Amino acid sequence: MLKSKTFLKKTRAGGVMKIVREHYLRDDIGCGASGCAACGGAHEGPALEPQPQDPASSLCPQPHYLLPDTNVLLHQIDVLEDPAIRNVIVLQTVLQEVRNRSAPVYKRIRDVTNNQEKHFYTFTNEHHRETYVEQEQGENANDRNDRAIRVAAKWYNEHLKKMSADNHLQVIFITNDRKNKEKAVEEGIPAFTCEEYVKSLTANPELIDRLACLSEEVNEIENGKIIFSEHLPLSKLQQGIKSGTYLQGTFRASRENYLEATVWIHGDNEENKEIILQGLKHLNRAVHEDIVAVELLPKSQWVAPSSVVLQDEGQNEEDVEKEEERERMLKTAVSEKMLKPTGRVVGIIKRNWRPYCGMLSKSDIKESRRHLFTPAEKRIPRIRIETRQASTLEGRRIIVAIDGWPRNSRYPNGHFVRNLGDVGEKETETEVLLLEHDVPHQPFSQAVLSFLPKMPWSITEKDMKNREDLRHLCVCSVDPPGCTDIDDALHCRELENGNLEVGVHIADVSHFIRPGNALDQESARRGTTVYLCEKRIDMVPELLSSNLCSLKCDVDRLAFSCIWEMNHNAEILKTKFTKSVINSKASLTYAEAQLRIDSANMNDDITTSLRGLNKLAKILKKRRIEKGALTLSSPEVRFHMDSETHDPIDLQTKELRETNSMVEEFMLLANISVAKKIHEEFSEHALLRKHPAPPPSNYEILVKAARSRNLEIKTDTAKSLAESLDRAESPTFPYLNTLLRILATRCMMQAVYFCSGMDNDFHHYGLASPIYTHFTSPIRRYADVIVHRLLAVAVGADSTYPELTDKHKLADICKNLNFRHKMAQYAQRASVAFHTQLFFKSKGIVSEEAYILFVRKNAIVVLIPKYGLEGTVFFEEKDKPNPRLIYDDEIPSLKIEDTVFHVFDKVKVKIMLDSSNLQHQKIRMSLVEPQIPGISIPTDTSNTDLNGPEKKKIKLGK
Repeated sequence: MLKSKTFLKKTRAGGVMKIVREHYLRDDIGCGASGCAACGGAHEGPALEPQPQDPASSLCPQPHYLLPDTNVLLHQIDVLEDPAIRNVIVLQTVLQEVRNRSAPVYKRIRDVTNNQEKHFYTFTNEHHRETYVEQEQGENANDRNDRAIRVAAKWYNEHLKKMSADNHLQVIFITNDRKNKEKAVEEGIPAFTCEEYVKSLTANPELIDRLACLSEEVNEIENGKIIFSEHLPLSKLQQGIKSGTYLQGTFRASRENYLEATVWIHGDNEENKEIILQGLKHLNRAVHEDIVAVELLPKSQWVAPSSVVLQDEGQNEEDVEKEEERERMLKTAVSEKMLKPTGRVVGIIKRNWRPYCGMLSKSDIKESRRHLFTPAEKRIPRIRIETRQASTLEGRRIIVAIDGWPRNSRYPNGHFVRNLGDVGEKETETEVLLLEHDVPHQPFSQAVLSFLPKMPWSITEKDMKNREDLRHLCVCSVDPPGCTDIDDALHCRELENGNLEVGVHIADVSHFIRPGNALDQESARRGTTVYLCEKRIDMVPELLSSNLCSLKCDVDRLAFSCIWEMNHNAEILKTKFTKSVINSKASLTYAEAQLRIDSANMNDDITTSLRGLNKLAKILKKRRIEKGALTLSSPEVRFHMDSETHDPIDLQTKELRETNSMVEEFMLLANISVAKKIHEEFSEHALLRKHPAPPPSNYEILVKAARSRNLEIKTDTAKSLAESLDRAESPTFPYLNTLLRILATRCMMQAVYFCSGMDNDFHHYGLASPIYTHFTSPIRRYADVIVHRLLAVAVGADSTYPELTDKHKLADICKNLNFRHKMAQYAQRASVAFHTQLFFKSKGIVSEEAYILFVRKNAIVVLIPKYGLEGTVFFEEKDKPNPRLIYDDEIPSLKIEDTVFHVFDKVKVKIMLDSSNLQHQKIRMSLVEPQIPGISIPTDTSNTDLNGPEKKKIKLGK
């Protein structure tokens, strides 16, 4: 059956265009119930159970299906995801509304409907002849959708009666909309609120904790006085932003001070790029990463960023007087030039809340159900939740979601989502760091896996189209030990004309991941593989990452090859890009490759190829450095794990060999060659990578530190920086140069992906290259997959598709990739920090030599070369008399009593694990040498257990 709707639309030219919309209605759409005789059991995807038994409800004892409305799906997704909730009908009307209002919830509901054990069924009511409703005159879209949901619920109840004479199956309509519920009951539809239904599930009392608190008025604390001013409605905010009364920006809470935040203003407002907010009332219930509207305060009320460290530790959530006293502490007398633009939040444009990991701070009131939750992320306020499981949840990591923040509540309201496990356990803490850094780590869905090749897989004649057979070449790979996702392989051979042929062969991942399918979408969402100390979160399923795409030895593999003809001086004479088939002759580690190069007894083809590559790499590196490329340093740590417990038993810095550099040089060369090629072909939509030059102010700390050692570091260009770092040597202090390079690394900007049509500055500062991209790691970086597709189109090896040549879509991809790479980096650091804690937990207290990297007003930041570990030694302690401290920012130096500390001074520190705060366990460092009375700790504390009663024997840092 076809329904059509005709309406007129005015064109830009002033004409009138007639538009006819056709809407097809069918009568062959199944209800989804298994074995339904009335519709022949026709259904797509997972089916509803014929006689659902669970969950047992006191309100509805007979078997039933649930049919939720849009708001229940949007706000109570945590309840719906619980294993106890099964057999749910998701209407097309509801799904479309959810899709328009919340992409994250839409994805979650799609994942649930794809889970066969949950028995969720999507019913296309908008195309069913008996459930489609047209919008009536004077009826708004929302009321029409509510009516459509009720019509579908009523149809289901009547339809299910036809299944069999003794069938007592019901469809229960779940809605929190009072009017919609009343209308449903009038029409004879069984209807309950989500809270009523969940509380009726006598066998699942824990589900009550997962209910979102939606009505701010109902959940306001009884007799609570108004603390915050009202948020202005969105329409007024938009008017104010347009007129310049208000500014729009991203709210960034402070980690050190819960009463302070900054707002980064969107757009080209150079005058007020960053606005400071101080005090609870000015923060006005904004949460980290929210998009807010701020009003700039008069200059007489501007403040300077506070240097006070304040953590929110109060249990009494209504003790606002104490907050006001603390706010007065922030306002210290400062010079006028230190004052910054200051403002207050007047409204929220977009909430960017997510589920938060943390721990329960159990209420002191016995039998209380109301408790405070303390998030692991210090920038998130504490959240008030109601739970009946407080005793069980104490000492465990849990997830909580925010529901709202009433004007008269000191903290936002939220609800319990799930229990992650005991604090300190490896699996629990790994899950926490993945969630907190927004790393997608769920198993790949069936929809994604369905696009993988069927096994056993082999190369077909079709695969060989537009592809060169290079299986005869002596190709080999060189990687870290234990590497299974081998992206790249190399070869080098002498040609008849006396020149050399060098090939970089990269896994042809884009052959397996086709544009737009579920596998491609998931890879794009993940953006990168995340390497933790003991775990790898793959960007693509394991069948590709460790098997079909991995360039393992002695198997045929599809590759994308970049092949140069070079002379013996490493000058490129010709460049060719081709899709290929290779058969690697060896998978070597860096150490194995180095042994072959150095061994006088080995002269086989692989070794000859490696020696040729190594010789050329040295020339390439020398030339690159002459152009101004930087050789920086960062202490990288490697853990040695116990084979049974998988706990770290040794910790050391990574050793770099010549072969690491050899591989790196050819990867860089391939990336530059490919960048030039794709930009030649696609000047407006090439995906490139740039590294901006740091502003001069970034280098201040490096220049001052070098000057304190009578060395000059020039920073006007990358080349002058590289040359002055090379000259900065001290015969009596060989480690000084490494320390300077580590410090120089801290001065750098972040490298980012961008679309060539959206930017003019392509330069890569660190590599001193005018153009650069990522081509060499498509198994673990989605950027490389896009670059492969662009290159394949450029060389006629594959066809294009619309999104590939849409610079705005490409810019969106780059934005996500930059975010994912940054989060992966932070997650890796958090993993190293956690494993370092595990190492020192088993090792006890140790003393080691360290070098000062930075001096602060009340502390020194040191680096311990043996472990590549960085930490802070504080010289002020709570409840202890403070020593005499004199800080000089110009040198920089810190004088403690009669001892002066400069950057790069050698000290001795004790390293220990402090577990006094379960949620934030940390490595503590205390000074051993030089000896300063009352500051340095004695050297006989090696057996003291910091976690036990002897803790007070050691003078801890703050």
